[in-house]
Amino acid sequence: MSFEDLGLSAPLLQAITELGFVSPMPVQEAVIPHQLTSEQDLVALAQTGTGKTAAYGLPLLEKLANELNLRITAEDSMSTDMESKDTNKQGAEKNVNGGSALPYAIILSPTRELCIQIADDLEGFSKHLPEVRILPVYGGTNIEPQIRALRHGIHIIVATPGRLIDLMHRGAARLDRVRTVILDEADEMLSMGFSESIDAILEGVPATHTTLLFSATMSKEIERIAKNYLHDAREIVVGSRNEGAEHVNHIYYMVRASDKYLALKRVVDYYPKIYAIIFCRTRLETQEIADKLIQDGYNADALHGDLSQQQRDLTMQRFRQHRVQLLVATDVAARGLDVDDLTHVINYGMPEDIENYTHRSGRTGRAGKKGTSICIVHQRERGRIRDVEHTIKKDFVHGILPSPKEICSKQLWKVIDDIERVEVDEDEIADFLPEVRRKLEWLDKDDLLKRVVSREFSRFLRYYASAPEIEEVDPNAKEKKSKDAEGRKGTRKGRRAEGDHAPEEGYARIFITLGKVDGFYAREIIGLVNNRCQGPKIEMGRIDLRPTFSFFEVPEEEADRVLKGLKGFTYKGRRIGVDIAETPASEKETTQQRPKNRAQRRFEKAQEKAGKKGGGRRKESANSSKGDAGRGKKKDDWRQFFKSDDRT
Repeated sequence: MSFEDLGLSAPLLQAITELGFVSPMPVQEAVIPHQLTSEQDLVALAQTGTGKTAAYGLPLLEKLANELNLRITAEDSMSTDMESKDTNKQGAEKNVNGGSALPYAIILSPTRELCIQIADDLEGFSKHLPEVRILPVYGGTNIEPQIRALRHGIHIIVATPGRLIDLMHRGAARLDRVRTVILDEADEMLSMGFSESIDAILEGVPATHTTLLFSATMSKEIERIAKNYLHDAREIVVGSRNEGAEHVNHIYYMVRASDKYLALKRVVDYYPKIYAIIFCRTRLETQEIADKLIQDGYNADALHGDLSQQQRDLTMQRFRQHRVQLLVATDVAARGLDVDDLTHVINYGMPEDIENYTHRSGRTGRAGKKGTSICIVHQRERGRIRDVEHTIKKDFVHGILPSPKEICSKQLWKVIDDIERVEVDEDEIADFLPEVRRKLEWLDKDDLLKRVVSREFSRFLRYYASAPEIEEVDPNAKEKKSKDAEGRKGTRKGRRAEGDHAPEEGYARIFITLGKVDGFYAREIIGLVNNRCQGPKIEMGRIDLRPTFSFFEVPEEEADRVLKGLKGFTYKGRRIGVDIAETPASEKETTQQRPKNRAQRRFEKAQEKAGKKGGGRRKESANSSKGDAGRGKKKDDWRQFFKSDDRT
């Protein structure tokens, strides 16, 4: 099928050809004909990078251009004077909906970057439709120019939800004549907390409008929006629901938590021409990894919420222009990024939500090109790999980290290729060659080659000559252990083992009185610890969540810093308790070695109080009871004490 077969007009076809579009992608083949011939609401599920902007943008521009032409033609037929024709034409452009400066359509996107990109794409598609006016509006910049542009008259507003709400409250954006609402990357907008803003915007548009909802995944929130605001909507699914991008390979490397950064360096070094986004969980971790990479000589930069909008724009500009090779980013900062030719996406640990993984991996393998999504995980994240495989219906390959020799070979061939590709302008260097020959005449060809290669290659040779060993974890062994534990679930011993874990070697297990009922899950606990504890990011181990309390593991050397950082922390007016958790009985600790629980402390306090009242006689009685305990009476056992009537 060609774009001509879709029913688009000549101006749009000309623009598409000039942009280099050859044939429509599957989502465009499905959506464009439907939108050209129908006003029915639509839910379209397709991965990022599959051409969704053109799928909704081209039919939107086609309908808008037709309406503008009809209005202009109607006005022209009523005028005989050439001057009044121009006046009527300008008036028709402003009054396409019958009212001054009222937009025909709004397109909502989750981030400033995506908002600008959509507007740029629409400007390109409408290159030969000069009467169409498009305006991107977003936060982080002066609102006054946007207000002035809206008052002048805009046909299509591309907006982030927060800024559009602000413009609505100021009376600058009137949506009472909007004909079409498009939600692009709807799942990302909802996961970023724009649910209430979207509700308010959709309530402010006429009931007769058409709503198009485009998403990579079909979450419960997406289903809620579709149920509440779409009517008799048609659903178009390209691929399968929540399926991973078709042209992306998924690989994971399993290492110890302490070796993750070393593993990251090996992965990056093994692909000399890598052009990648490295995703981290927190802003602190993002900046830390970027700083380490820069210090180690890599062309990297960071993108996260602590940067100003100007800094973020500059970073993205440098990355898009390939002046930055590795962009280390958080999920929130990288939402909606559309960067061409990404070779890899690297997950520096698995995200908490599977949907986030879908969005991460969808940044590569776009427009039919191949891409690779790499996960660097420790053994406690193995279960998340399985969950993602089940959701995206694609298998991960368990990768083996490249050896130092393999990496050095790859880098050496890159140096040789770069030398071979150097373009030589003899006229430009002719005047300098005699001096260069004189200077280097004492070197033979082999010596010269050795020096050139060593100069270009020395960083890798020095590093990998004494590179630290990386202990890779066997995922099958971990899986087998999990099955053994599963087999014990029915027994009391199995249940105790499931809830009473010994910390990983080198880690301390910490107890905190916050749990699921408080809304604290793994992400919240990680954020709390790293926000409260000053200094470098703390690498968290296992996290066990319970309804009213939780356990989490940190390196032993960081335990004191965590306890100090969380000391005195209050949540909703409640003082939160934090302490080192006791080691399980399975680790052969005796009861006397463990911290005493509340019942034991009450028993001892009662004994002490009774001893003070009765003098030595009560103490003697206690000793006597202790002797009886050896004969099986156990009168002084604290458990028996709380069952008896001997409580003072």
